[in-house]
Amino acid sequence: MALETTTVADDLVVLHDGPVVHRFEGLEPDRDHELVGVPVRTLPRPPGALLCRFATVNDVHFGETECGVIEGFDGGPVLTADPGEAPYPETMNRGAAAEIAAIDPVAVLAKGDLTRDGQVDEYAAFLECYGRAFGDRLTHVRGNHDAYHGQHYASGHQIVDVPGARLVLLDTVIASHTTGQVTTQTAGWLDAVAAEADRTVLVFGHHHPWPPGSLRRDPNYFGLDPDSSERLVAVVARRPSIVGYFAGHTHRNRTRRFTETGDVPYVEVACVKDFPGSWAEYRVFEGGILQVHHRVSTPAALSWSERCRVLYADLGLDYVTYALGERLEDRCLAIWPR
Repeated sequence: MALETTTVADDLVVLHDGPVVHRFEGLEPDRDHELVGVPVRTLPRPPGALLCRFATVNDVHFGETECGVIEGFDGGPVLTADPGEAPYPETMNRGAAAEIAAIDPVAVLAKGDLTRDGQVDEYAAFLECYGRAFGDRLTHVRGNHDAYHGQHYASGHQIVDVPGARLVLLDTVIASHTTGQVTTQTAGWLDAVAAEADRTVLVFGHHHPWPPGSLRRDPNYFGLDPDSSERLVAVVARRPSIVGYFAGHTHRNRTRRFTETGDVPYVEVACVKDFPGSWAEYRVFEGGILQVHHRVSTPAALSWSERCRVLYADLGLDYVTYALGERLEDRCLAIWPR
């Protein structure tokens, strides 16, 4: 197995050789390094002081017991925790919460799919893990899994102001549906919130956008439908305070840019619950922001996520490349003011 570069920051690189972790700290920013034979360039450090750090998680799926199930598809493999092991969502999320706590974030955002099926006990397990760890620093919103039966908990848009940035968490859910939306009312609200902001704005939601300008308009697109996506992108184009949109839902790390908004990244962050077991750190500087992807690396988490490399093999999917991301920029990147 080749060494995988899972984390690159301005001063940090982490490589994984399966369950073996190689961590290098105190590196010079924006420099080429060769680490255990792997060439890596650290991210540039934005100018000015480091104002704060915050973190995000998504697709944590408390209550799930079978990993790899796709509704209407009988293939596999489908994985479960071994007898005597803790449920794998607890293993992965407790590892993530411990690692996030170590960076002492000013805020933690959970971008939906908090549960497997929106059940009360599943939601309670989410709150027990992240609420106990972060208290009033935790802000969370529902995903499609949390509203399959019309539930409305964790609904509504939210604003979290941190030093140097305004974090806007959108509720993109259509209750009882997998797909998401940004309504005309939501777009107007976001436009007003961005217009009044006295700092950089980052927008978060569970669902990822359809790419505007595509020849094919699929009203049943797995993420935000074409009309919703165009509303979102139009607000971003109109409000230069918005420097990025960050989603979950797809269980992959990916960064895209659209012609309509130039260098603004539209980012998806992989799930916590299986390979690679992701959470994202954001370092807010006076002159820019870094997104730093982390792979949950407690021994128990790595043992489970390594098993998950084979997910969706019967579909012919290379899940490792899909989930980790094809490029380093799909998971670790600098975000600049517009």
